[in-house]
Amino acid sequence: MTEDLRTRLEGLRSARGFLLPHHGAMAAGDPALHNAYLAMYRALTVDQRVLSPFTREVVWLALLVVAEEAIGTHHIELFLSTGGTGDQAEAVISMAGFAAGFDGLTMAEGAWGRQLPDLRAGEAYARGLGLLNAGWVPADAAELAMLCAQAGRGAQGAVRHHLKAAYAMGLPEPQMLEALSYAIWPVGVNRFVEACETWHHLLQSGEVTPSEPFRIWAEMGGMGAYDPGTGGKVGDFGGNT
Repeated sequence: MTEDLRTRLEGLRSARGFLLPHHGAMAAGDPALHNAYLAMYRALTVDQRVLSPFTREVVWLALLVVAEEAIGTHHIELFLSTGGTGDQAEAVISMAGFAAGFDGLTMAEGAWGRQLPDLRAGEAYARGLGLLNAGWVPADAAELAMLCAQAGRGAQGAVRHHLKAAYAMGLPEPQMLEALSYAIWPVGVNRFVEACETWHHLLQSGEVTPSEPFRIWAEMGGMGAYDPGTGGKVGDFGGNT
């Protein structure tokens, strides 16, 4: 048993190049949980999905900035290995740092609109991102990166802004989903749930035109937190998520 655990952890360290503390805790105390964790990690962050390797790492870089996850150095290596440059990294980091600019501009439009009647928060925010990017990062990758970054912040107004922009650009919905799903790892599944709720409301508003699978999702009602007043039941996962 002891040697099996040691071999397991050494094998994981060899495969990844590093080992984080929680792997040791789970492997020692709950191997079944560790196996499930590794399967989820691989499906979410390792296996190739719909985003190109470069776009995926652009998204990750922005997410790490807003999550203040300095430990994610392996994503910097992946960004560079997929063709990313120092100038592109600087642009992505700067855009992610400007994520809170959406909040400030929205506040200013609402509170100071009488004095600044020409201020349009969404337009000003988009211009700011464009200036920070300065053409270094392709527009689709930049849009998906900021969609994920704002989901990581839990900034639902900004998530809605970027979802609408992604639809306007004609980006495929599976790309939007993949970008949003990365928030699960560094900031938790609740941020992903909140972003998907915003997405669902946007689809129901009629402001964007979904594909057929997402139209079916949009037509589904009864989604949201457990409400005992409705006779709803907590799901099999033991909670709302």
